[in-house]
Amino acid sequence: MSEPWWRRRRKGGSHPWFYISDEFDRLEDMIDRMMNKAFETPTGKAQTHRPYIYGFSISVGRNGKPVIREFGNVQKSRFGPQIREEREPLIDVLEENEDVVIVAELPGVERNDIQLHTTEKQLTVSVDALTRKYHREVPLPVRVDSKSAQASYKNGVLEVRLKRFGEKQFKGKKIFVE
Repeated sequence: MSEPWWRRRRKGGSHPWFYISDEFDRLEDMIDRMMNKAFETPTGKAQTHRPYIYGFSISVGRNGKPVIREFGNVQKSRFGPQIREEREPLIDVLEENEDVVIVAELPGVERNDIQLHTTEKQLTVSVDALTRKYHREVPLPVRVDSKSAQASYKNGVLEVRLKRFGEKQFKGKKIFVE
């Protein structure tokens, strides 16, 4: 394949703009090499059939400070990032008047595959399906009545409602931990 006309035309020129054009050509070649390397098929140990999923959400906490929550299947470790088979779903915990509402994104699973376990201080969400695996232990901001749990699942979004214990039922001092 022959060179484009604009490259042939400037080869003999001594104008400063031609030197800038050479820098752009080098930049274009570097980008081409990077893109080719990015789309190469991995070989050996690097080849995997699991997707890498990582994300985060930022919200405002009770004290007005930002709260950052991570989700996905990439986990920090001493040896660098590790890819887990189970994903951590994106979960929001909302406090309403008498309820604590937990909203979890669980795309690609059936209602029957979802397993929930709750205690007064924690909710565990897990899914062990052929196509997707999720697991997350969610600490709750207040004590809840685990027997009052109601769950609904629609369009990949799980909503769990738990009644909080009344003020009379607390023993000791009520403490909020951020």
